[in-house]
Amino acid sequence: MDIKKLETELEKIYENLLNNESIADRIVTSVHPQYKSSAKNLYRYLLLRSLDIRGIQSDLSEIGISSLGSGAGYVYENISNALKLVKLLNGKTWEKNSSLEAIGYTGSKKLLVKHANDLFKTESGERDTEIMVTMPDEVTTNKNLITKLRLAGMGIARLNLSHGNEKLWKKILKNIDSVKQELNLPINVYMDLPGPKIRISNIYTRVEIERSIKSIPFLKIHKGTQLLLIKPNSRNLSEGNTKLDPALENAMIEVSLPQIIDDLKVGQSVFFDDGAISAKVRSISGNSASLVVKNSYKKKLRPGKGINLPDTHLSLPSLTPEDLQLLPFISANADLIGYSFVRNAADVSRLYEELDKLGNNDIGVVFKIENRTAFENLPSILFRAMNRPNIGVMIARGDLAVEVGFERISEVQNEILWLCEAAQIPVIWATQVLDTMAKKGMATRAEISDATISAQAECVMLNKGPFIVEATKTLRNVLIRMEAHSQKTKKTLRALKVAKKGLKDIHKEFQQ
Repeated sequence: MDIKKLETELEKIYENLLNNESIADRIVTSVHPQYKSSAKNLYRYLLLRSLDIRGIQSDLSEIGISSLGSGAGYVYENISNALKLVKLLNGKTWEKNSSLEAIGYTGSKKLLVKHANDLFKTESGERDTEIMVTMPDEVTTNKNLITKLRLAGMGIARLNLSHGNEKLWKKILKNIDSVKQELNLPINVYMDLPGPKIRISNIYTRVEIERSIKSIPFLKIHKGTQLLLIKPNSRNLSEGNTKLDPALENAMIEVSLPQIIDDLKVGQSVFFDDGAISAKVRSISGNSASLVVKNSYKKKLRPGKGINLPDTHLSLPSLTPEDLQLLPFISANADLIGYSFVRNAADVSRLYEELDKLGNNDIGVVFKIENRTAFENLPSILFRAMNRPNIGVMIARGDLAVEVGFERISEVQNEILWLCEAAQIPVIWATQVLDTMAKKGMATRAEISDATISAQAECVMLNKGPFIVEATKTLRNVLIRMEAHSQKTKKTLRALKVAKKGLKDIHKEFQQ
């Protein structure tokens, strides 16, 4: 190993941080005072992770110096300390530029704990992973279930406002409040904004004998099946006797939102039912899009199933009219709000404007990263999110896995964890955690491994099921064990595309 070369490489990284400090200073002026140090560190992390420093990482480890892989939360201090030690090995004395504002390892940990405490309204002195549980409708009549969940380790009750109505939600809230008083223990309430629902409204098939179209409960699917996506109410029929449009295929999939037909382009991918069925767009014609199924892991497609369009730039609003109607209710009753369709920094500002109108500057805001666009824009989303306090990020792994590809989801969820660690922003690990156990009473080995990894986050979300109390107890035990063993992660640090794009976006906004 060439230690002199290592010193030179570290000097380049250090000088790059110094040369861009004026941009870091401008970024700081745009964020809430609570996040000044965090915003500056996130920017420095983007500078660092836009480079491939695997060789430097390996050389530092070889000579027994703490490498750069575990320093996301304190970039300037970590690089400065590594450079100082390498210079000492080369017989030189050196001191960092102490005029730069920076936080060290301990300061970074304390900031993350503080931000998690602020978001989750807790008072933990150390990192303590919270558990969030989705409330089943059963708790409207079974208050004891909430009691059991709270005693099992649940600290946050989730209400998914995509389902149910205000009458149902108020019953759940009433029972949560009652349990809080009886146990004299806090339970925070998290509510999801529904966001645009991209789903199958109806499935129609062609009946040759009757020369008509009828609605069907499911469609048999296989590789090569021809589909026609159509806008709502655009099948050009009256019941049973209208001449068929010759463009119609044997199977027509009516979508819930007409805009997606307008946004689709030939060659783009369309996924149904959480990625179980994948198709490609063959052609676009007015109110319809012709598809061909490429792969299918399920034999039947049913109405109500979700649609994912990872290749498509959607013109849908981040806040729907339904979201805007629900915001006053959420603002009055929730401790945290989940932003379901955030895609960019402008979407962040849009929600903040609506919360300002309601005079609510205290509610925690969780940005759900559930599509490819949101992930690619995560640095910009984080910088804009820091305009107000009490923020977090949810890794919504279900939709995100479909959007980025199942083979990439582990990589992507790690990158989200690193970026949020650099910004000292708490993360919620969500979707299918101990899902089999919650539904069937027995966890798979893969699920236990997943729950173990989830300890890297500040909160883990469980979905509902008949055995949700047992799943909550199991998760609590796993988290307690893992929190004693680990503090975030240490990786090899190749260059990240999301860091390069984040730098490009932030320089466009803040460079003079």
